[in-house]
Amino acid sequence: MLTIINSLALNGLDGYIVRVEVDVSNGLPGFDIVGLPDAAVREAKDRVRAALKNAGFEFPARRITVNLAPADLKKEGPVYDLAISLGILASTEQIDPVILQGYIFLGELSLDGSIRGINGVLPRVTMLPAGDCHRVVVPAENADEAALVEGVEVFSAGRLGELVRHLQGEEAMSPHVVDAGKFWGKTGMVPDMAEVRGQLAVKRGLEVAAAGGHNALMLGSPGSGKTMLARRLPGILPDLTPAEALEITKLYSLAGLLPADQPLVTERPFRAPHHNISTSALVGGGKYPRPGEISLSHLGVLFMDEIAEFKRDALEALRQPLEDGVITISRVHSSTTFPARIMLIASMNPCPCGFLGDPERECSCSPLQVQRYLHRLSGPLLDRFDIQIDVPRLTFHDLEKSPPGEASETIRRRVQRAREIQAARFGKAMCNADMSPDQIRQYCRLDKEAMQLLRSAFDRLSLSARAHNKIIKVARTLADLAESEAIRVEHVAEAIQYRGMERKYWG
Repeated sequence: MLTIINSLALNGLDGYIVRVEVDVSNGLPGFDIVGLPDAAVREAKDRVRAALKNAGFEFPARRITVNLAPADLKKEGPVYDLAISLGILASTEQIDPVILQGYIFLGELSLDGSIRGINGVLPRVTMLPAGDCHRVVVPAENADEAALVEGVEVFSAGRLGELVRHLQGEEAMSPHVVDAGKFWGKTGMVPDMAEVRGQLAVKRGLEVAAAGGHNALMLGSPGSGKTMLARRLPGILPDLTPAEALEITKLYSLAGLLPADQPLVTERPFRAPHHNISTSALVGGGKYPRPGEISLSHLGVLFMDEIAEFKRDALEALRQPLEDGVITISRVHSSTTFPARIMLIASMNPCPCGFLGDPERECSCSPLQVQRYLHRLSGPLLDRFDIQIDVPRLTFHDLEKSPPGEASETIRRRVQRAREIQAARFGKAMCNADMSPDQIRQYCRLDKEAMQLLRSAFDRLSLSARAHNKIIKVARTLADLAESEAIRVEHVAEAIQYRGMERKYWG
């Protein structure tokens, strides 16, 4: 007897329906799974056999064939265990096949018949409102995550026997409902910018970066506070919108990084990978592509401390996502695209020993060593930093006599107001850093004096066309922070100052 049950698979972040076709026929006992299954899917036969027996059901000593359609798309993970087990029960007339219609089943089976959680439930369920089925059965630990999607009835199942009794009408389960608002109050402790003494120019640069979504590079000697400042950046970033939170949560669900008690990501990501990270871990990949650190920083911050120590191919892989806001991972049989609208915040020393230009300590590096070190950042990658900040060494007076700086909350309110101005300008949640050339011409008109200053800087600093546009974008952000519709000459002058380090160190 043939039974067809619906489940869900993923290609990147895009879900699609998988028809689990289970046929139980006479013949020599056997259990085959076809439809391009991976090792985890093929191992389902052993999990299903033990789970059915331990849950009190009969496992047939007959020929079982399971087809996962469409057969030309790779299937991975234990997500189909639940659908396969129910298909066997229906095909052997232990349950009525009719009661399975209209449901989609997701879940991994334990050998004792309990249903275990899986990764990627949210991106799978997100596509359901556009399909024909709007009822989905998920493991209990994934229920809150799945219930975030509107227009879908979610049923939470903890054990196979419990689910079968619900389907047969013996023990009805109510659709799982979750109040997403209760998760927004859970915030982690973010260090406050007020703890940083001095470094007013650096704080200003980071405020501008946060307000416009700009990439920033901090360069200074060891101990000047680069990492300390970067780790306080999340405290001045604007709040996530519900749509942005759902977008980030889909990525973390796919990567298996959602905490058990927090099915919704409500804070902007801050990822700080170590410099020995592999290129695949940074950009994503694997046999079945998964998001890397770049995509996990989507709508948040990717902090690369000591960026010159990262592998050259890993650094060059940043260029495309920084420009396009997406990252594409290509394999022989498929190509997967993940979102990657990130703020890249990087820090580095001016030389291998770190004391080039330091007023207190003498640099021990040769000119050739300095040149090789600085040129680990290629010109095209350096050009993608809208803001370049020189971080000077703090003096004793700065540490002991400087008054406490502004609190992160005070700075965050200015950043939030600037982002609101940008959202109203573009008609959507979009930053100045993401403006296209057409939008620059439309929203960033310079007066004659400001244009003359920019023309002079373009010639003297030998700027590229990309650097020219980035100066205008930063000037637009400075005007938004000042709540000025016009981009004035002082905004352009400050934006140009953020490109001076490139000439100072790279020539």
